[in-house]
Amino acid sequence: MNPSCELSTTPSYAKLASFFAPLALQSASQGLTYPLVAMVASRGQGGPLNLAGLAQSNTILFMLGTLGFGLVATGMVFGKTREGFARFRGLTLRLGATVVAIQALLCIPAVAQLLLENWIGLPPSIARPAHITLLASVPLQFFFFLRIPYQVSMYNGLASGRASLATLARIVITALLAPLFCALGAVGPVWAVVCLSLPVGLEVVASALLAAPFMAALPAAQGAPPRKRELFWFNLPLSAGGYLLSLSAILLGAFIARAEAPERMLPAYYLALGLATPVAFGATRIQEVVLSFHPAQSKERRTIVFALMAGLMLGLLPLIFILPGLAEFYYVRLQNLAPADLPIVRLTALGLVAFPLTVALRAQGEGLAGVARKPMTVIAGQAAFLSTVLTTSALSLWMGVAGNWIGALALSLGNIASTTVARLLLNRFKHQDRPVPGTTTTCGLSR
Repeated sequence: MNPSCELSTTPSYAKLASFFAPLALQSASQGLTYPLVAMVASRGQGGPLNLAGLAQSNTILFMLGTLGFGLVATGMVFGKTREGFARFRGLTLRLGATVVAIQALLCIPAVAQLLLENWIGLPPSIARPAHITLLASVPLQFFFFLRIPYQVSMYNGLASGRASLATLARIVITALLAPLFCALGAVGPVWAVVCLSLPVGLEVVASALLAAPFMAALPAAQGAPPRKRELFWFNLPLSAGGYLLSLSAILLGAFIARAEAPERMLPAYYLALGLATPVAFGATRIQEVVLSFHPAQSKERRTIVFALMAGLMLGLLPLIFILPGLAEFYYVRLQNLAPADLPIVRLTALGLVAFPLTVALRAQGEGLAGVARKPMTVIAGQAAFLSTVLTTSALSLWMGVAGNWIGALALSLGNIASTTVARLLLNRFKHQDRPVPGTTTTCGLSR
C-alpha cells in the first residue's frame, strides 16, 4: 500500500506538472461548487444581494472552520496506527462540535446583527441573507470535519487519487442539483445552502466507503499512542495561520462595504472572486510539489519557475468568462447580474489575474519553509499578509478606490508581502537535511 520510490533532485517540468495537476484539480474542484450554487441564491428574491450575503456567511463559516486547518497534517503524522488514528478522529470530532457550537451562537439574532451590520458594516439587504445562510450552514460545517479522518487515511495510504473521487462526485452532483433547484423554483439563500450541503454529506459517505480498506489495514501501535493533548497542540499553531488568512477575507468585505455603492460592488466582487478562488486553491498545492521535489540542501530553482508558470496559467483561466457572449451567459443569465454591472465584474476579473499567481509564489515559499523545518516563518508570512491587506484596504478606501478593486489589490499585495517575509526569514537559517513529513502524496498517485 505504501510503495517506496526515489525522487530525482532535478525533476523535469513534465514530472512536476504530472504530480501537481491532480492535486490542483482536487483543490480547485472543491471551490467550483460555490459558483454553481450561486445561481440558486441569486435567482431568489433579492437577486445578487443574496449571493453577497451567502459569500459573507461562507467566509465566516470558513474562518470558524480553520480551527481544523492543521488537522490533515496532524493526522498524517499521528494517525498512521490504529490507536493514533482513533485519537486523531476523536480530536477531530470534538473540534468539529466546538466550531458548530460557536457558529450556532453567532446566529443568535442580537449577536448576528452586531457581527454583520455593526462590525462588518453590511447593509441590511445583504446582512439578512448572510444571517440566515450562516444558520442554515451549521450542518455543512460539521460535514467538513467529518470527512477529514477519511481523507487522511487515504492520504497516508498514498491514495490521493482515490480520495479525489469523492470530491469529483460531489462536484457532479452539485452541478446537477443547481439547475434542478432553479427549474423547480427552489431558489434563494436557504436553498443555495441546501444545494451545497447535500453533496457534501454524500461526499462524507463516499469517503467513508473509499477509506474503509485503509482504516482496516492500520497497524497496531508499537508504543504508547499519542495523547489527544499532544495532537491538539500540534494542530493549534498550524490552524493559527489559517485564522489570519480567513480573517482577512472578512475584513476585506468590511472595507468594500464602506466604499461607494456597496450593493453593486460587493456582488460584482464576489462573482469574480467566485471564479478566481478555485484556481487560487489549486495554486496552493505548489507547496506539496516543493515538499516532494525540492532538495533540502540545494538551490535548485526549478520549483520557483514552475510556480510562476502554473500561477500565471491559473490566473488567466477565469478570464474566459469575461469574453463577449460567455460573460452575458454566465454572469447575467446564470448568476442574475444586472447587465449594467457587467463592466464592473469584467474589471474585477482583470484585477484578480495576479491573485492565483501570487498565491502560487506564496505556496512555493511555504514549501521551502517546510523543507527547512521552519514553520514559524509561515506564520510570520501570514501575519504579513493580514497586515498588508489591512493597510492596502484602508489606504484604498481613504483614496476613494472602487470597492471591487480594493479586494483585488489587497489580496495580491498581501500574498507578495507574505512570501517576501517568509523568504527573508528563511535566508537567516541554514536548511536542515531532515526528512519532510508525508504530504497528500509522497511519490505518486494511487491507481
